[in-house]
Amino acid sequence: MRGTFANVRIKNKMAEEREGGFTKHIPSSSILPIYDASELYHKSKTPLIIFAGEDYGMGSSRDWAAKGSSLLGVRVVVAKSFERIHRSNLIGMGVLPMQFQINDSVDSLKIKGDELFSFDHLPDELKPKDILTLTIDQAGVKKQVKLILRIDTPIEVEYYKHGGIMPYVLRQIIQTSSK
Repeated sequence: MRGTFANVRIKNKMAEEREGGFTKHIPSSSILPIYDASELYHKSKTPLIIFAGEDYGMGSSRDWAAKGSSLLGVRVVVAKSFERIHRSNLIGMGVLPMQFQINDSVDSLKIKGDELFSFDHLPDELKPKDILTLTIDQAGVKKQVKLILRIDTPIEVEYYKHGGIMPYVLRQIIQTSSK
């Protein structure tokens, strides 16, 4: 987990120009290693969201990048685009991949990282490539943005609904053995 996001070249806009695996902890405004900040968020039961640019996950040690994100408390990744295998691995770990529509980005939406983010609701019946609405609350000013659900196939919907591929497979085994 400590190695997730430990690349010395990572540029996290929340880390105030500091390169490497650092982020700003909200509300303390302390710049901390990502692992330490995630531990504080875990203690306060705060689920995490990552906002990213193009080809999110490219060059990562793919399965561990998704595992590490999930273990750190990341529940959603919103990106301009995803590296193909990493997107699939996120779903396999129960992390929801969402994609900005063509004209939207972190910069165009002026996302700083201190906002509150919420989905009005996740439909009971997710469909591949659904359009979902993310509400961004910046100090009481709310705006909504449409995002593309990057769960691309019906089986990926099932994996996500079960919390990832391992819980899905275990439930299938239990179900089969109880018959």
